Amino acid sequence: MENTTAKIFNIQRFSVDDGPGIRTTVFFKGCPLSCIWCHNPESHSIKSELMYDSKKCISCNGCDSVCDNRVHSFDADGAHMINHAACVACGRCVSVCPTLALEIAGYDKALDEILQEALSDKAFYDRSGGGITLSGGEPLYQPKAAIALCRMAKESGIHVAVESCGFAHESVIREIAQWVDIFLLDYKAEAKDHRALTGVDQQPILNTMSLLCELGKDVILRCPIVPDCNFTDEHFVGIGEIAKKYNNIKEVHLEPYHPLGISKAKQLGRDVKYNNGDFLDPDSLTEKVEIIKALSGKTVKIV
Repeated sequence: MENTTAKIFNIQRFSVDDGPGIRTTVFFKGCPLSCIWCHNPESHSIKSELMYDSKKCISCNGCDSVCDNRVHSFDADGAHMINHAACVACGRCVSVCPTLALEIAGYDKALDEILQEALSDKAFYDRSGGGITLSGGEPLYQPKAAIALCRMAKESGIHVAVESCGFAHESVIREIAQWVDIFLLDYKAEAKDHRALTGVDQQPILNTMSLLCELGKDVILRCPIVPDCNFTDEHFVGIGEIAKKYNNIKEVHLEPYHPLGISKAKQLGRDVKYNNGDFLDPDSLTEKVEIIKALSGKTVKIV
């Protein structure tokens, strides 16, 4: 039976960084990778999760009074402690929090409701060359829902983009590709470093790149650049060689690291794997752009 809902954690309208033109980006929950620098740690689990922002909390105890699972507790000084392991993400505490210190990341939404929200901006897509983008997390982690939404969008006359890490089964790629205009495919590290930085081997992702080339699908190569992880000449050469190898790769986008995922990981009660609080200066990538251009002959942008 075809999926009629998807587990998502955000819908962002009027996005201009997730494919051509003005777009509506749908962020799917769940991801098979565990990149140590992840910008969206709330996307890792397929389950809904409680997020707690201590800076907003006024220790009113309202959350504790409505929780049946003893998720919330307060010490003698009023400090608020969260037992994330006990939380079932029912949302009762969120509904009584007066300062919005609590939030549920992840909710089920009907695919036809997602499509109708996207269709409300169709006039902007038509004028700008935009459309809908499935992102995440990893949209292909929910393959039936992702395929169904792409098909529905294409049948409604909307340009479709899928932003993916590429770690998916061949059958899923083949099925969804017929409904996708362009893939925004991640390239995060070289083979020897890939498992340590992302939690998975690189080869399945290279297999996806080859398959998309075989299918003749346009690709934008998206490359997060992270200090002390993949900011190496070897990696920039690797990006250039990949972009040269596949003629369906139309552009390369370098994405400078930002630390916004650190606070979100803490709000989820997770350990922070990469605790670098500094933004990467885009100007530091100017020379690297030229390396990739010289090797690949492709357009390279810092986004």
